[in-house]
Amino acid sequence: MPFLDVPTMLLMTAAASLTMAASLGAVRPARREGISLWAVGLMMHTSTYVLYALRGLVSDWASIVLANTLLSGTFAMVLAAVHQFQGRELPWRRMAVPVAATALLFAFFIDDYRARIVTAGVVPPLQLGMVLWSLWRERPAASLRGATLLSVGLVMEVLLLGVRGMLAATRDIPVEGLMQGNAMQSITFMAAFVVVILSSLGFILMGKDRSDADNRYFAAHDALTGLVNRRSLIMALERDVARAVRLREPYAVMLVDIDHFKFVNDSHGHLAGDSVLRHVADLLRTRLRAQDLVGRYGGEEFMVLLPHTPLGGALELAETLRRAVERLPCVGGGKDIPVTVSIGVCGGPLQPADGWDRLVQGADEALYAAKLAGRNRVESTALAAPRPAPAPAVD
Repeated sequence: MPFLDVPTMLLMTAAASLTMAASLGAVRPARREGISLWAVGLMMHTSTYVLYALRGLVSDWASIVLANTLLSGTFAMVLAAVHQFQGRELPWRRMAVPVAATALLFAFFIDDYRARIVTAGVVPPLQLGMVLWSLWRERPAASLRGATLLSVGLVMEVLLLGVRGMLAATRDIPVEGLMQGNAMQSITFMAAFVVVILSSLGFILMGKDRSDADNRYFAAHDALTGLVNRRSLIMALERDVARAVRLREPYAVMLVDIDHFKFVNDSHGHLAGDSVLRHVADLLRTRLRAQDLVGRYGGEEFMVLLPHTPLGGALELAETLRRAVERLPCVGGGKDIPVTVSIGVCGGPLQPADGWDRLVQGADEALYAAKLAGRNRVESTALAAPRPAPAPAVD
C-alpha cells in the first residue's frame, strides 16, 4: 500500500506554518489580542518541522530534542496567545514547565523511538488541554465561531497524538524511524498540516468575531458612559409606544439635564466633565427598574424610558433621582465636584393618535420649565386626556 512521502509532508507543514506566521505578522491590531504571540508560535512550529525534515542530516540533538522542545514551545505560545486575547496575564509556569519537561524527556529517550512517541502522546495533549480549558473556562460569546473552529483543530491534534502514543505504549507494533512511511505517519503529518490551517483560521476568526461584536455594541451605545445612544433610545421608544398604544398602558419619558455643565468643563477641565457624565450615568443606571431604559440623548442630557408607568410614578422616581445626584458629588481630579440635575417628565395614557415624539416634546417642555424655575428641580407635562366624542345632534 503506497503512503504519502514523509519529507514532503513535513516541508508542506513547515511551509503552511511559515505562510500563516508571515500573514499574521503583517497584522497590526489596535490592541494586544495575541496575534503576535500566535505568529511566534507558528515560527517555532516551522522550525520544528524543518528540523524533522532534516532528520539524518543534522544531529539527533537538533532533530529530536530541539525539534520537540520547539513543538512544546509552540503549544506554550498558543496558550499565551489565548490568555492575551482574553486580557489575562500570561501563565508563565504553565507555559514553561511542559517545555522543560519535554526537553528533559526527549534528551533522556533520545535513542528510544517508542518512548518518544509515548511522551509525545502525553505532554503535548496536556498542553493543548490547558489551552482548551483556558479558552472555554468562560463562554466566549463574542468569539464563539472562532473559538469553536480553533477547538476543533486542537481536539484533532489531541486525539491523534493521544491515540498514537497509546498504540505505541500498549501494542506490539513495528517501531520505525520518523522518516519511514506508514499509515500512522501519513495520518499524523497530514493532520498536522490541517491543524495548522484550521487552528490559525479559528484564532483569526476569534478576533474578527470580537471586532464585529464591538462594532455592534458601539453602534448602539455611547462610548463614554456605556449607556445606549440616541439612536437606540428612539428605536426603543418607537417600539414601546406602539405597544403601549395597542395595550392602552401608561408610559412616561424623562429628560435629565446636568445643571451648569459648561461651568464644570470651564472650571475643572474636560476630563472632569467626562467624569461627571459617567457619574450621573451610573447613578441613573443603578436606580432604575429592570424594564426601564436610560441612555445618553446628547451632550449632557439623558433620557429615561419608563414603560407601564403613570405620570405620578414617574414624578416620584424623578425626584428620587434628583435627590441622589444632589447628595452624591462626583469625585474628579482628587476633589468633590457638586452636581445637580434638572428633570422634565411627560407621561400618561397613550391614545391611538399619539406618537413617541409627543412624549419627547412634552418632556423637553417640562425640562425647559425646570431650568427656567431655577434648576435642580423636577417639572412635568401630562398628556392631554382624550376629548369625548361629540353628542349626536337632536332634531
